[in-house]
Amino acid sequence: MISMLRATLFLMCLAVPAKAADLTVFAAASLGDAMADLALAWDSETGQSLTLVLAGSSTLARQIDAGAPADVYVSANAAWMDWLSQRGRINPEQRLDVAANRLVLVAHDPAARSEAEITAHTDIQKALGPDGRLAVALPDAVPAGIYAKAALSDLGLWDGLRLAPTDNVRAALALVALGEAPLGVVYATDALAEPRVVVAGVFPATSHPPIRYPAAVVTESTEAETAGDFVDWLTRDVAQGILARNGFLQAMPTP
Repeated sequence: MISMLRATLFLMCLAVPAKAADLTVFAAASLGDAMADLALAWDSETGQSLTLVLAGSSTLARQIDAGAPADVYVSANAAWMDWLSQRGRINPEQRLDVAANRLVLVAHDPAARSEAEITAHTDIQKALGPDGRLAVALPDAVPAGIYAKAALSDLGLWDGLRLAPTDNVRAALALVALGEAPLGVVYATDALAEPRVVVAGVFPATSHPPIRYPAAVVTESTEAETAGDFVDWLTRDVAQGILARNGFLQAMPTP
């Protein structure tokens, strides 16, 4: 009788599927809406939930370097991923580019709507007015700000601009959405996600480095195998479809 009971309990244990371990994903703030959709799809496919930590790529990279518990890091540029790789904080063999983006000028005034390409003749100073400031993520640390500075400098428009710097691109977007700044430089996906702003111009792709989003497994992850599966899944059709619906472009190959 006892042997039969033990066998029954053993079979019952086998019949109950083990729940996959949860993952903690540190992702660039500009991926916020897309990551929420991706988390739902991943949970639907695997039964596994994602804990999302969203902030500027630089902030997240520094937190990971300081030992913050994360399984996957998704950056808005290659530089901060390279920085972590050099410090041994991510696994370079489990790193993939998963999305791309465009850089745009956004405005609070609907009358400023324009899909025209920004050129060296675009008068951003005049559009800002006598007291207006350009909302932009920190240009020396946050990827969106780095791209913005590169693009505006390439076009000869950077010098003399009055800035309203923010910790991440979504904060810059919020300043424009609330009317606290007349213009801002954000990603095309940010503009798509915020109905209170309009695109006032598109920066030429040649005016700044390619905007790529690399994802990688964090070296100290306790769920490295599953984290690797998630990074790979981000390049598959379901995840790429979700990213496309959120305005992201297909990942470009690393040069």
